[in-house]
Amino acid sequence: MILDNLTKIRYCIRAAAQKSGRDPDRIGLVVVTKYATTQQIREVIASGLVSDIGESRVQTAETKRCELGELAGRIRWRLIGHLQTNKARKATQVFDAVDSIDSLHVAQALENALAPEGKTLSILVQVKLTQRETQGGVAPEALEDLLQKLPAYPHLQVRGLMTIAPQASSPEDVRPHFRRMRGWFDRFFTNRPEAQLSMGMSSDYKVAVEEGATMVRCGAVVFDE
Repeated sequence: MILDNLTKIRYCIRAAAQKSGRDPDRIGLVVVTKYATTQQIREVIASGLVSDIGESRVQTAETKRCELGELAGRIRWRLIGHLQTNKARKATQVFDAVDSIDSLHVAQALENALAPEGKTLSILVQVKLTQRETQGGVAPEALEDLLQKLPAYPHLQVRGLMTIAPQASSPEDVRPHFRRMRGWFDRFFTNRPEAQLSMGMSSDYKVAVEEGATMVRCGAVVFDE
């Protein structure tokens, strides 16, 4: 089931990319394993169709990595949920990337954890497109200022932007939000071919690809029968 679902998602990503004149091989898939069992994650890794896993909580990811053993090292682990500063040090040990940076406070906590080890960490800046108080992200009007200040943290490698689209009854309803994100991405990451624009989830990833996503995050469509 999981292999079939991943194959279908990859096909849909390719179709959406070709529809918009983009190279489908440059679009990554992050499988969100928030509700997945260890056995299901093993199947995802064994498929060979995925290079990244996304988790929302530091402790949960650490537990799953321990259960997977050496298999966990065959895939990149990305933190896609809000990071509490008191868990910054552990996050640098568990994750290969943090895709949810939304303040200098969080950036400083990660820098403090990385500097003594001489390590670097890839990060994405999360942009908030909703009015939900529980939704993380920097406000669009504060994005430029945050991006200008992040180079002061040399152990953080700013790779691009991430967002979670507002809830909508139809994927088409979120298309304008994805276009806004693509505009900011093009503005701040021009001539950065390695930069990432992470947007689109199970319900709207096809539209996100059409609008410029270089990385989509899918969970439900991977594990649902």
